[in-house]
Amino acid sequence: MTEKELYILLPLLIPILLTQSILLFIDAKKKGSYAWFWGIWGLIQFPMPTLFYLLFVVLPYQRKKKKEL
Repeated sequence: MTEKELYILLPLLIPILLTQSILLFIDAKKKGSYAWFWGIWGLIQFPMPTLFYLLFVVLPYQRKKKKEL
């Protein structure tokens, strides 16, 4: 990767990772599901933490809510 490509890529990547991390942290905190873990993992890479969060937190949470009704 050239230096020029790096200067183009970083300003795009940083806001994406920060937004993902903040949203994962806030939602995991509401659901009581290891908020710090999801927030930190969201800072490291994109989009795998969001996909795993949907599979391992959101879907079971929705199933649990359905059973309670």
